[in-house]
Amino acid sequence: MLTNPETKYRPFNAFPFPERTWPNKTITKAPIWCAVDMRDGNQSLINPMDHDRKIRFFKLLVDCGFKHIEVGFPSASDTEFNFVRYLIDNNMIPDDVTIQVLTAARPELIERTFESLKGAKKVVIHVYNAIAEIFRRIVFNKSQDEIIDMATTATQLVVEYCAKNPETHWTFEYSPENFSLAEMDYAIRICETVANVWKPSEQRPMIINLPSSVEASTPNVFADQIEYFCTHFSQRDKICISVHPHNDRGTGIAAAELALLAGADRVEGCLFGNGERTGNADLVILALNLYSQGIHPNLDFHDIKHIGEVVKECNELPIHPRHPYVGDLVFSAFSGSHQDAIKKGFQNRQKQNHAYWEMPYLPIDPADLGCSYEAVIRVNSQSGKSGAAWILQQNHGIELPPHLQREFSTVVQQKTDQSGHELTPAEIWSIFREHYGLTGQNKLTLQEFNVEQNTPNNTKLKLTLNIHGKKTTMEGEGNGVLSAGTAILKEKTHLDFRIVEYNEHTLGKNSDSRSISYIKCSNKTGESFWGVAIDNDILSSSLKALLNAVSKFID
Repeated sequence: MLTNPETKYRPFNAFPFPERTWPNKTITKAPIWCAVDMRDGNQSLINPMDHDRKIRFFKLLVDCGFKHIEVGFPSASDTEFNFVRYLIDNNMIPDDVTIQVLTAARPELIERTFESLKGAKKVVIHVYNAIAEIFRRIVFNKSQDEIIDMATTATQLVVEYCAKNPETHWTFEYSPENFSLAEMDYAIRICETVANVWKPSEQRPMIINLPSSVEASTPNVFADQIEYFCTHFSQRDKICISVHPHNDRGTGIAAAELALLAGADRVEGCLFGNGERTGNADLVILALNLYSQGIHPNLDFHDIKHIGEVVKECNELPIHPRHPYVGDLVFSAFSGSHQDAIKKGFQNRQKQNHAYWEMPYLPIDPADLGCSYEAVIRVNSQSGKSGAAWILQQNHGIELPPHLQREFSTVVQQKTDQSGHELTPAEIWSIFREHYGLTGQNKLTLQEFNVEQNTPNNTKLKLTLNIHGKKTTMEGEGNGVLSAGTAILKEKTHLDFRIVEYNEHTLGKNSDSRSISYIKCSNKTGESFWGVAIDNDILSSSLKALLNAVSKFID
């Protein structure tokens, strides 16, 4: 990298526009969406989609609810041409879907494009030519007027071909390519001239698409350009303003959102941001950003993982695990503080008196996108006390007492530090069972018991235990079952301990659900151990939990 990059690169020359109003606006409705995966996205693939992959992608876009779908560049190749014909000839285009096709502003390409569209019901014919100074000077060696002539000649041809094919409902779209790099007054001038040829009206709809073909400025500058165009174009009320942001600076999403604030009606982009170089604006992110603000995007992403898999297979490109909304890790928290906040958020949701989604670190409910809560919290060496507790709660219905949460998190931390890897839910469950006596491999195990309630404050307990493999029956009394059990064990094992914490709950909502008991015992030397047990009977689970805790005092 250069020490003085200013000797090679010039800053973007943003024009002054103090009249801007877009910073004070909010987005209140979804734009018109146009998916360009099958053309703009397809041309950027290492291996362009074959016929079957294109068909699968087209069906996916229809299922997601897209009403404008750019299906190809039919004049570019026989493959593209034949695909458009296949869709039309096989009646695969729903009546409420408008296909869009792209062509450069060249007469022979426009003619070929119209040949591909015979019999189509609704079509956006999309014509483009580059207008920015750098393209006029370096690529085309043409003046401003010559570039305008290219655009108007192409538009006149489109008018004539549309008139020859009145059975199709035509919408004309014109893109002044590299709009964001062009002089704004010139961009307006060429679009005014093109519109005067097309003569937009309700019967002759027109889209002016304003692309940042190469993103070269901050998003606020692009928003200024869009608002300037919208407020200075003479036939604004007769046209649809579309934007096509690229992502060269990594701000394509922000540019699209600010462009909507600035007056744009429509957005072109791709699912998950595919496209040349760093890609196009990601329509999934844009749509779900709206959804997270309570605005329905008029698109259906209820099974986001399935959509992601289809896109990956068709594009033969991966999706980053941190990609918003769809990545494998976007709803997963490893950090202990994050996990604790999320866990408390779910606990709060059970008792809140409104339906609004209020969840720390999760701006959208994973369930709305067909994702489960199982992977919301995952456990590695960065995790805190809530991580393992959440796993047990989600998979087994176990609500660990706070003190036990902290102790078990230490046990899990030691395991993750030793392995250096994430622990799976199955591994966490295995560690929990082994550490707190749920495997049945303990020094003290309960064979059977009998309880006699002599008075309200006097309970007689008879226990049959297996101690080190030897069956032993013993009796004792106390003011309750656990008190009696403690007295028996103190006498028979000569251990001086006491119960310092006891908790229990059912593992389901039914009256016949199993019960889980948690008991913490400590001795005079300061040692303390937890025992846990699960049983169909609450007395049995509490006695077993007591035995599992006391077993740890026995050498």
